[in-house]
Amino acid sequence: MDSINVKIINKSHHPLPAYATPGSAGMDVRAYLPDGPVVLQPLQRALIPTGLYMQLPHGFECQIRPRSGLAIKHGISLVNAPGTVDSDYRGEIGVILINLSNEPFTVNDGERVCQMVITRYTRVDWEAVERIDTTERGDGGFGHTGVQ
Repeated sequence: MDSINVKIINKSHHPLPAYATPGSAGMDVRAYLPDGPVVLQPLQRALIPTGLYMQLPHGFECQIRPRSGLAIKHGISLVNAPGTVDSDYRGEIGVILINLSNEPFTVNDGERVCQMVITRYTRVDWEAVERIDTTERGDGGFGHTGVQ
């Protein structure tokens, strides 16, 4: 398994993001709420700080993804799932939580609010053409494979 070194500043008093099991792809990230809990009302969203700042190597991104436990138990997800942190961003990592349930949800300091996945990406060089190759699928879009 490959690994990379990533420089990180942790201004919170919480542990650094960490893998829960040897097979985990994502690391749990905790809320940093020194001024107290944040209550999300139904359908409300809020930017939750983490106290984390990092320097990713060029060619890598950080994806911020919802935690399945928060989603199934409390209806908490991310507005922009997955969120992307680019390698040249140097600000604090923030998590845009949304409450999709019918009940208020309290986000507490130190609560695991998302998962972080560090991954390589490929840049695209566009080649403008007049025609692209055809396939059996063609332009069949949403729901196309279930209409047989």
